[in-house]
Amino acid sequence: MEAATARERGRTLIASNKKARHDYTILKTYEAGIVLVGTEVKSLRAGRASLVDAFAQERDGEILLYGLHIAEYGFGTWTNHAPRRTRKLLLHRVEIARILEKLRDGGATLVPLSMYFENGWAKVELALARGKKSYDKRQTLAERDANREIARELGRRLKGQRRGQRTT
Repeated sequence: MEAATARERGRTLIASNKKARHDYTILKTYEAGIVLVGTEVKSLRAGRASLVDAFAQERDGEILLYGLHIAEYGFGTWTNHAPRRTRKLLLHRVEIARILEKLRDGGATLVPLSMYFENGWAKVELALARGKKSYDKRQTLAERDANREIARELGRRLKGQRRGQRTT
């Protein structure tokens, strides 16, 4: 017998942390499940989450997510959740051991990059990252601007050739 409601398929983005990609060099990414209560899931389905100040740390052999803001559910009652409570991440023991080994080497941190629903389950894309210096950030911005200008010029040249004009 089939379930009463069909489970959604695919990936639906809830929130992303664009600033993390600017402030950190991403070394490796992991996908982790997240332990949530009912009103949190309803609030996430409405897209009311922010990863801006969020980070993950190890405590008692588990990885926990701190600073993730999930707004209170508007129709919640006394069962509503605290918006910035600490949430447990679901990872395999082997993955946790590998992550902790890399964190102990020093200079690295765990930063959430995005949060999404995948086949109905809430997931967090977690990154093992190293902080960038200010000159690294400037260099990244200059590189991106140069690549954008190259793509723009290439587009102009291709457009000119399509119209029957030759550019030399």
